[in-house]
Amino acid sequence: MSNLLSLITRSRLREVFIAIVALTFLPIDSSAAELKLANVFSDHMVLQRQKPVPIWGWAEAGDKVTVSFAGQSKTATPDKDGRWMVKLDPLDADAKPQSLVVSEQDGTKVEVKDVLVGEVWLGSGQSNMAMTVSRSLKFDQEKTAADLPTLRHFREASAAKDAAQSDSTGTWQVCTPETVGGFSATLYFCGRELHRELGVPVGLINSSVGGTPIESWVARKAQLDDPTLKADAEAAMKAYEKFDQVNADQKHAAALKLWQQQVREAKKAGSAIPKRPKSAAQDRKSKGGPGGLFNGKISPLIPYAIRGVLWYQGEANSRDKANLYGAQLSLLVTDWRKRWNEELPMAWVQLPNYDREGEGWMEVRQQMLETLKLPKTGMAITTDVGDPKDIHPKNKQAVGKRLSMWALGTVYGKDTTTSGPLPKSHEIRGAEAVVTFSHTDGGLVAKDGKLTGFEMRDDGGKWHEASARIDKDQVIVTSNAVKSPVAVRFAWAANPTCNLYNGAGLPASPFRWQSTGPAK
Repeated sequence: MSNLLSLITRSRLREVFIAIVALTFLPIDSSAAELKLANVFSDHMVLQRQKPVPIWGWAEAGDKVTVSFAGQSKTATPDKDGRWMVKLDPLDADAKPQSLVVSEQDGTKVEVKDVLVGEVWLGSGQSNMAMTVSRSLKFDQEKTAADLPTLRHFREASAAKDAAQSDSTGTWQVCTPETVGGFSATLYFCGRELHRELGVPVGLINSSVGGTPIESWVARKAQLDDPTLKADAEAAMKAYEKFDQVNADQKHAAALKLWQQQVREAKKAGSAIPKRPKSAAQDRKSKGGPGGLFNGKISPLIPYAIRGVLWYQGEANSRDKANLYGAQLSLLVTDWRKRWNEELPMAWVQLPNYDREGEGWMEVRQQMLETLKLPKTGMAITTDVGDPKDIHPKNKQAVGKRLSMWALGTVYGKDTTTSGPLPKSHEIRGAEAVVTFSHTDGGLVAKDGKLTGFEMRDDGGKWHEASARIDKDQVIVTSNAVKSPVAVRFAWAANPTCNLYNGAGLPASPFRWQSTGPAK
């Protein structure tokens, strides 16, 4: 009998143990989630004024969640996945710190402190958007002047992902002399101008990664559904999926070994140290596949209420297939607007002056210019504030200022110049080509002497240096070598010599125009 009881006891204990193990490894039910706000809703944040403000997060499915802020209370019920969202009614700008409180029926609360209401802008792109204030001109002076407690910066720190993410990582920081060095310089100098001119709090959301192409920032499905981009997106996706990690690591290790030898030889000879070879695996990780950065760094922010978007990118697309950039930029604009369900104002920085071989740098500029056909878009022209020897020019003050001028004039209705001269129309008059410009505020000007930078193309496909003169809002272009011109271009070089400005001191955009056939 005792042996039988012992056997039963051991069997029972084994069943209990198996049950405990099984329970331990059961998947966690997302509907039983702890009350949580999306990460972007955190201390020191800025909420957008004058439009509905979505607030969202997660909680136990079926529970009641109440969001209280600035005298408003909104209630939502989490769905089966535990996600909930409310929309606050439009808020007035307020620089007085307040708390946003989220609570459940059982008394559980989450409090977000030091919340302001003002203007919020999203900045995205590659390294020139990511470049910090600490690397810009006169940082010591900028640091001293950065005691701006109602200007805040959120750096989206998530990585590229293969699937769209629902939450982000990062923190909001108050602008102080101690923190400003880590802010996006382009965003900061633009936001500072808006802060000064509008007199309201400003929030800056920085979601950018150096060295990344535009196709990483556009949703994959949007690219695959676009007839112009479908083939390239499919090829890029196939290459991404077939990536050989082991082979890439072996090649990188061999390249590093060779580089180390070259460094020793360079030091011994007193010559320049060669650049460290890049890791293909690391490059793949930072970019992700098509749409990878959209999935990881933009999707989690939607639909956070923002006023608009600032974009600084294009360098990575100037090496290959630059002619596709216009379709890609147009898709980014239209797809992001669709996902935010709003025709958000969007502006970009045209590539600056920089010594780069080939036509790609100029082609990307041209594609940026042509994309201005989309409504509520703008462009900061920067051919006079770059650095021929540095792809990361330090004068981000000028870049931010020009973006702010566009925003103040077109988004906020201020009486200010919004752009440098843009080609508006073209006409051939015998041997002359007449280009009419918009944004000539104060009149067209040839800065520092005779007007330069224009070329004409003959009917044989050859480009010739041309003479040009200003007549009110037009430039008349001629060349002794061209009797029947078919095309005109201006500042068509990566680091152009050109001097056409408007009366407000802003440079004209580089452009290429042809009446028939492709430019050669």
